[in-house]
Amino acid sequence: MDYGICALSHVPVRKEPSDKSELITELLFGECYTILNQEGNWFLVQNAADGYEGWIDFKQHFPVSEAYFSEWQVQQHPRTLNLVDFIYNNQNRIPLLLGSTLPFFVGNSVRLGEEEYSFAGQVSDLNIAPEAHFLQNIARLFLKAPYVWGGRTVFGLDCSGFVQQVYSLCHYQLPRDAWQQAAHGQEVHFASQTKPGDLAFFDNAEGRIVHVGLMLDGNQIIHAHGEVRIDTLDHQGIFNADRKRYTHQLRIIKRIFPNL
Repeated sequence: MDYGICALSHVPVRKEPSDKSELITELLFGECYTILNQEGNWFLVQNAADGYEGWIDFKQHFPVSEAYFSEWQVQQHPRTLNLVDFIYNNQNRIPLLLGSTLPFFVGNSVRLGEEEYSFAGQVSDLNIAPEAHFLQNIARLFLKAPYVWGGRTVFGLDCSGFVQQVYSLCHYQLPRDAWQQAAHGQEVHFASQTKPGDLAFFDNAEGRIVHVGLMLDGNQIIHAHGEVRIDTLDHQGIFNADRKRYTHQLRIIKRIFPNL
């Protein structure tokens, strides 16, 4: 089996092996993956972090050894905290986006496969437990980021990609899609009992979970809907003051960090 790592700021992952196929997710810098299949110039990959599968262009594949991949899987890696930054060595300068993984970060050194890079930006602290104030501040960094189906970066992301990124910066790995994320945590039975960091999930007319947002103080919710924005949540759902109507129907609320 072959392995790789995302060595660009982000790489599109598509539903089918074609540039015309829809974007279903993205690999972000520093995320490892397994190659499951090849079709023409396309690799079917599985993201080692969240298990999501899709097709990437072979030109954006950066191979790593099985030993590197195995070591990457069992070790925690810090994330970048600046909106935009870069790593560099004598040959290359690679742009990074908020939430990028820094593989085997020690001092200011990053190990990308067999190559060494330097990084001088802000990084998340693996030794600090998640804290409500930090989580809310991280979430607010994404405000006004445009909604993009399948996106996971500050320059375009969907609702579950947004929530996944915020939690990854707190070193908690959520699955990729909202319906998968809803299986995590402990249920909060009333909207009036939410705490910052709780996740609220919303369903459609068929009862399928199709949206997720993250609770802030004062019954406010931050979520990706057209853009990352802040609205109000009650027992019925999300109320958009700009449109003066409810936009999403509440299904369930989950607390991921009980001690937050």
